[in-house]
Amino acid sequence: MAKIFQVSARAGMTRVVEPIARALLRAGVTPNTVTVIGTVGVLVGALGFGARGHLVAGALIVTVFALTDLLDGTMARMSGGSTKFGAFLDSSMDRIADSAVFGAVAYWLATRGDRAGVAAALICLAAGGLVSYVKARAEGLGMTCNVGIAERTERLLIVGIGGLLTGLGLDPALPVALWLLAAVSIFTVGQRMRHVYRQAQQVRAGVRG
Repeated sequence: MAKIFQVSARAGMTRVVEPIARALLRAGVTPNTVTVIGTVGVLVGALGFGARGHLVAGALIVTVFALTDLLDGTMARMSGGSTKFGAFLDSSMDRIADSAVFGAVAYWLATRGDRAGVAAALICLAAGGLVSYVKARAEGLGMTCNVGIAERTERLLIVGIGGLLTGLGLDPALPVALWLLAAVSIFTVGQRMRHVYRQAQQVRAGVRG
């Protein structure tokens, strides 16, 4: 059910994003430019607002610019497919943006003396990096790894909603969101490792056969 909802949500976002992508391509904007702009926007929202305690503004800015992850991918597809450098740039910018978001959250929680919240933010940062690394390593070995309940967009939305609710006065929302995200991120790492293990076993069985 969660997977069906995830696919439906992405399909709905694609219908919204495609006209914007076409307009930007006609204006001469490249997918790589959008990737960099999106990362800069996330850095501004996370470090310029979130880390200073302006959680509502920070969450909204980060969410808006994080959605460029869908936009640049759509633009690349429409313009004939992503280049190797484009894929490299996108992955690198994603890691920079994610580090800024969870680093800013950890810093703000530390200023409030919330050590448990800081721990959750650091777990999210480490687990999020593992989610991406496991997929990249699997694909580098010639296997697929397009599984998991907590991909990058979902992870940023969860922490964004938590930050927004805390900024609106519901103080426990952000720590709760972080612990939830930590759990689903670790679960996703396990999902991906299990998926790759099964593929490796199938390949091994095929070689033996």
